[in-house]
Amino acid sequence: MFDRELAIQCLENIRKALLTIEERATVISCVNDFLCSPDGMLRLDAICMNLIALGESVKSFDKITGGKVLPQYPEIYWRGVMQIRDKIAHHYFDVDAGIVYSTIKEDIPTLLPTIEKVIQDLCEY
Repeated sequence: MFDRELAIQCLENIRKALLTIEERATVISCVNDFLCSPDGMLRLDAICMNLIALGESVKSFDKITGGKVLPQYPEIYWRGVMQIRDKIAHHYFDVDAGIVYSTIKEDIPTLLPTIEKVIQDLCEY
């Protein structure tokens, strides 16, 4: 068995990072919105930092739960969530704004409700 309270706290951190990413991305309608202004570059940096926190927290959650919870939610490519953290953290100067853009537009909207479902399921457990 795992520490459920610690797992839920980790999930709340993930949820917070996701909400911050969504908020920072509200004015981004195309990849050039990141690249063509100082504000866009600041948003890209902020989103990347939260993607790092997100990936690290997902890794921590998986470790806390002994790798038993995330496979119950196969709609998310969890390894990819963890890998984006590694790519940004270790290859920061090679960050592709297009990949970040597609991540926030395609992946984050699916990930947030799934995280909320995991929180709900663990709270009911």
